[in-house]
Amino acid sequence: MIRDDLAAAVAAAVGRLGGDPAVPVQLERPARREHGDWSTNVALVSAKAVGRPPRDLAAELVADLAAAPPAHVDRVEIAGPGFVNFHLAPTWLHDVLRTVVTEGPEGYARPDLGGGRRVNVEFVSANPTGPLHAGGGRWAAYGDALVNLLNRCGYRADREYYLNDRGVQMGLFGASLAARKAGTDLPEGGYQGVYLEEWAAEMPDDVDPVEWGYARVRQDLRETLDAVGVHFDTWFSERSLLDSGAIDATLAELAARGVTYVADGATWLRSTDFGDDKDRVLVKSDGEYTYLCPDIAYHRDKFARGYDQVIDVWGADHHGYVARLVAGVEALGRRREDVEVILGQLVTLKRDGEEVRLSKRAGTMVTLAEVVDEVGVDAARLTFLLQSLDTRQTVDLAVISSKAMENPVFYVQYAHARICSLARTAAEAGVIRRPLADVDLRVLVEERELDVLRVLAELPDTVVGACTERAPHRVTTWVRELAGAFHGFYHDCRVLGEGVTDEVTQARLWLVESARIGLGIGLDLLGVSAPEQM
Repeated sequence: MIRDDLAAAVAAAVGRLGGDPAVPVQLERPARREHGDWSTNVALVSAKAVGRPPRDLAAELVADLAAAPPAHVDRVEIAGPGFVNFHLAPTWLHDVLRTVVTEGPEGYARPDLGGGRRVNVEFVSANPTGPLHAGGGRWAAYGDALVNLLNRCGYRADREYYLNDRGVQMGLFGASLAARKAGTDLPEGGYQGVYLEEWAAEMPDDVDPVEWGYARVRQDLRETLDAVGVHFDTWFSERSLLDSGAIDATLAELAARGVTYVADGATWLRSTDFGDDKDRVLVKSDGEYTYLCPDIAYHRDKFARGYDQVIDVWGADHHGYVARLVAGVEALGRRREDVEVILGQLVTLKRDGEEVRLSKRAGTMVTLAEVVDEVGVDAARLTFLLQSLDTRQTVDLAVISSKAMENPVFYVQYAHARICSLARTAAEAGVIRRPLADVDLRVLVEERELDVLRVLAELPDTVVGACTERAPHRVTTWVRELAGAFHGFYHDCRVLGEGVTDEVTQARLWLVESARIGLGIGLDLLGVSAPEQM
């Protein structure tokens, strides 16, 4: 990439001027276009070591680099207290176009960060006591996009759903179904809502309501998640931990490692030895497991299945639970960095300007299936990925269901549809795109053309950042930027027709193709379709 070439040239210049040629050279994109294409603060960082004021060192760097400028550099300038700004010729962006179309959808922006490392990503995992409410769509879209990113970046990542299928809530759910079936009062703390009435009407008379209800929930969860394009590799049952003896085996291993003790009739984990603020009970004095005990056993099972790293995507209300879980994993002999917990904020849903409560227990909820039926799977997924997961989100169903440019989903998909429309128009006009090697890209000098290529140049860094920071919303931001750049190009730059030379048409057809490839990569990472017409 041009940035790497510029960094190498700057480092070499620093060495020639008496500095450390191994100094890390940071290159950033200036906030304002008139300040150039790339900027580095290396003069400020190295000034003390070479014994010169930063601006003086910057001036020497500019002179050195100008004497034998790196490829594509038009001019080098000093800015502020000692920044060095590079202004590049459009040829660097022509190279970006060549790279995009040569590497294609499978090769462009595919860094090998993981080296085949196996990762388990557990997400959604709502209690199996009813349909997935609309807020769960945020976790579904996020987790699925994160796995897409990990796999594109050289990891081998799998999707996992944890079924919390034992305990008090399952009993309450079954009792609530039975009460609705019999027409009697709900148990205290029972579940309400239309879904319960509908399922109770389906339930045969001679079945265990807990088991029948559990199977009905799993069916509904699978159907809903399949509808939004989320397909889990593993549906893991908490019951299986108990049935297989995995919990007792975990307790035995912890005891053998000397990280548990018995006090007041309970079994405790020495979690303070691993960074927790206090020791935690694993088995209560009455013999019942705490929530932590099966959770540690569950993570032990993940590692036993061959995963190198596990990632859990939880709600922010689990914040206080993270330290004890990490302590439990570390107590098993794993590294702290082998387990990562990502916390997400809730979704506020609006319909007709009014906030909708999302409570499964109270029955006052909008299900994810209803949202998908109302706005479509693409609109739902991309909307949930507009913001960072650690920020609260408000989703207005009226906005995301509209077919207007104000709707971010429509805005992005319409850009792809326009790209495909141009290709069809060219074919209908008998214009055949010549091989790239036979096309002169130097005619691409208009700002609207270069804006598209500048955004495309950012995709590899965007993918790396989105993966390492666990931030799929960065890809969403990028596809919106590319869509905006393409809409601007489409408006201002004719590809075909009177007044456009064959030379320009051919170059612009390849520009359009590069935009199609880039937009397709981004939308695929987000799990959103790239329609050919709208």
